[in-house]
Amino acid sequence: MSNVKSIMIVGVGGQGTLLASRVLGNVLMHQGYDVKLSEVHGMSQRGGSVVTYVRYGSQVYSPVIEKGEADIIVAFELCEAARYLSHLKVGGKIIVNSQKIDPMPVITGAAQYPENIVGRIRALGAEVIVADALALAEQAGSAKATNIVLIGLLSQIMDFGISAWKTALEQSVPPKFLELNTKAFELGREVEIG
Repeated sequence: MSNVKSIMIVGVGGQGTLLASRVLGNVLMHQGYDVKLSEVHGMSQRGGSVVTYVRYGSQVYSPVIEKGEADIIVAFELCEAARYLSHLKVGGKIIVNSQKIDPMPVITGAAQYPENIVGRIRALGAEVIVADALALAEQAGSAKATNIVLIGLLSQIMDFGISAWKTALEQSVPPKFLELNTKAFELGREVEIG
């Protein structure tokens, strides 16, 4: 099992986590890996938490990622990054969109949005890559492309050629949105992560 890698994609309903996992899954399958995907929905219709597990290797038996097992977490929203941090393995990487989406307890006034989430994650020793993916998606032409900006960013830390990612995009995105999503992907590729 040591050759199996685990990636979690976490966000809020409506942010496109499922499309992002499809693109990633396509890239991995074209590399010849056994790939297992699993989607865990909270109240995704109402802005609840949505989690997708992507596991790949020569042979993968389960799509589920337990606490301390994720090599990479891609978080589409700050609070979701904090919520799933316990799943990140020691030495793992977390990609975080700097966007804040108030969860229901904050909206109703029952709770306050946590402060300094990125600082607290870094204090725990995780390697954190932060980007304003929403601004880059808007630059590409639509806020809805935030997910593909983050996939572009993810592609920088995974050892697969750019053509594999672009092929996966073509296979996952409707043709009328391909140009927009390709631009969003490229903007994600340009984010400095050093």
